[in-house]
Amino acid sequence: MIKTLKQLFSVLIIIVGLFGLYIAIVLIHGTLSDYKAPPREAAITLTSANAQEIKDSTLSLLIWNIGFGGLGEESDFFYDAGRTMLSGDKMVRVPLDWVEKNEAGIKQLIQSNPADFVLLQEVDRNARRSYFHDQFEDIQKSLGYPAAFFGLNYKVSRMPLPLLEPWNVYGKVTSGIATYSRFISTAAERLQLPGDYSWPTRIFQLDRCLLVNRFALEGGKELVLVNVHHSAYDKGGELKQAQMAFTRQLLQEEYAKGNYVIAGGDWNQCPPFFRFDTFMPGKNGVYTQLNINPDFVGTDWKWMYDPRVPSNRKLANPYVKGETFVTLIDFYLVSPNIKVNQVKGIDTGFQFSDHQPVWIQVELL
Repeated sequence: MIKTLKQLFSVLIIIVGLFGLYIAIVLIHGTLSDYKAPPREAAITLTSANAQEIKDSTLSLLIWNIGFGGLGEESDFFYDAGRTMLSGDKMVRVPLDWVEKNEAGIKQLIQSNPADFVLLQEVDRNARRSYFHDQFEDIQKSLGYPAAFFGLNYKVSRMPLPLLEPWNVYGKVTSGIATYSRFISTAAERLQLPGDYSWPTRIFQLDRCLLVNRFALEGGKELVLVNVHHSAYDKGGELKQAQMAFTRQLLQEEYAKGNYVIAGGDWNQCPPFFRFDTFMPGKNGVYTQLNINPDFVGTDWKWMYDPRVPSNRKLANPYVKGETFVTLIDFYLVSPNIKVNQVKGIDTGFQFSDHQPVWIQVELL
């Protein structure tokens, strides 16, 4: 009996030792391969001879976090459900045919809602979760936009969660934000946002950035277009505060130059004064969402969204209308020298992503 217990104890020591070795290897590999984003760099750019200069003062835009084609209505997500050690009954990745269905739906919807500029978030280029499809180039080719720009904001060689399922980890991710344009951009830059998680979380998290495009206008001014995707898993909001301060400085400096400024995308927070549980009062459960400070910029700047249509749903379970918690975190901020003619949220029933697109038409005054 004692001999058997000693053998079991020895086996347990070996298992614990091997697990400790695995964790050490994961952390060493993650640290050595950690992507170090520069403060600013030229965006990855695809252009064709069909890009034109802006001649009209009326322009349209569409924003959408496409969830890398892996977060349609059928999906849940282990990390959003609070799982880090074991996935349990939650999805780490969805089947290939789901990704293909979502990608086809995303392209069809953008085609059905024409816009001069399309600002997308969570666009994969080389990731296990989306079966290594280059969504950035595929969307450009499929939609025929003559100019496309990409800012890398997530690069890990191996995301090791769920930690106790090394055969089923999230894996490699190369992803970012993308802007598509009908017009020639005189400059396109990726600007690294400040703030970071503590080690070791930071080596597996996103390196958030802004993707900034400049478009020349008659009279010497510029249209400055800012694609945003601020931090999500930031409970205290400290990272968002640093990122928002950086964003505010950029926007105000550009407006002070006399430029026209539009920032749009997934802010991962609600607009000023918008209740996070507007669509499902009292049914938020464990969910909450910060609001942007009303004093973020001057009161003459405009926060533009459609208050009738939620833009985000939570991923603890597959989407069920009326049961899944929904809120609004995708919208635009428009400088005072721009008139907004129309804004509409596009209700997709969260068929293709955990976010829904928002279309806007503006007029440069």
